Amino acid sequence: QVQLVESGGGLVQAGGSLRLSCAASGRTFGSYGWFRQAPGKEREFVATINWSGGPTYYADSVKGRFTISRENAKNTVYLQMNSLKPEDTAVYYCAASGVLTATRGRDYTYWGQGTQVTVSS
Repeated sequence: QVQLVESGGGLVQAGGSLRLSCAASGRTFGSYGWFRQAPGKEREFVATINWSGGPTYYADSVKGRFTISRENAKNTVYLQMNSLKPEDTAVYYCAASGVLTATRGRDYTYWGQGTQVTVSS
């Protein structure tokens, strides 16, 4: 059974940093992504990485501030978030896709339960 478990969310001041982790179990997928959903807004793509390596992709809103990475030995995907802004406040979800370099939510099959990130001004 596939499971994705996020951790690392919390409350941080603007300009601060957080690192989210996504522990995957059950099988390996082609790509993993991070999405987020703020209250009253639609879910949006944040970043994606292929399990086998290669390029990473980011939403324009986080480019230069967030970094997605993976640690294959631990079956874990990370999202390092620096220079956080209040508008980054959202529930962050990890997801797994059989599609390489997937950036659309509909390409992702499995989703974690989400972790709350709150950035205070």
